[in-house]
Amino acid sequence: MKILVCISHVPDTTSKINFTEGDTKFDTNGVQFVINPNDEFGLTRAMWFKEKQGAVVHVANVGGPETEPTLRKALAIGADEAIRVNTPATDGYSVAKQLAAIVSEGGYDLVIGGRESIDYNGGMVPGMLAKMTGANFVNTCISLEIDGTNATAVREIDGGKETLTTSLPLVIGGQKGLVEESDLRIPNMRGIMQARSKPLHVKEPVDAQPETQATQFEKPAPRGAVKLVDNVDDLINLLHNEAKAI
Repeated sequence: MKILVCISHVPDTTSKINFTEGDTKFDTNGVQFVINPNDEFGLTRAMWFKEKQGAVVHVANVGGPETEPTLRKALAIGADEAIRVNTPATDGYSVAKQLAAIVSEGGYDLVIGGRESIDYNGGMVPGMLAKMTGANFVNTCISLEIDGTNATAVREIDGGKETLTTSLPLVIGGQKGLVEESDLRIPNMRGIMQARSKPLHVKEPVDAQPETQATQFEKPAPRGAVKLVDNVDDLINLLHNEAKAI
């Protein structure tokens, strides 16, 4: 089985986010970038398929040279090869188009993407990628088993879970639950050393015009001042007369 794991290069959730050029551009100064958490769950599941079923695992990213440390981390975790499409990740459609070209060229049986990235939260790429490649698709996937060319997936739905059976080729949008957080892997020294010699291919993009464009960013409004009270009567008075909650 040949697996492609799609990797997004996203800011760490602890990073302080700022914008420049009239709030139209994201300021990357001082920001630590990591593997998108939803993608990391998928990569860890792919490592299980590699170790238990002998799968070959490649990782791919759409972005500039600044994303290569993130791909190298994925290689250090255990992926066999990495692919970087040398173009900015401008919108979901153009990213899906670039990844579809990789999937078609590489003949992958299983493509694992994150349900969404934690930077733009678009949630569009896995579904569009499945459509472009003619593969079956399961989103919000929290469990996946492969037996030959057959797959059993569990996905999260409103109020519960749904179990599906399908066949390869398959694209999934994975999330927390695909593996446990305790199963996520931290690259060890041996993995880091091996990653230096693993192939990282840089491919030029196919023609794909973005369908959407971010025109401006806005931070959430700052939280209001907090009032501390030390007795129930004052609390009731504030809730009734100021907050109008009771």
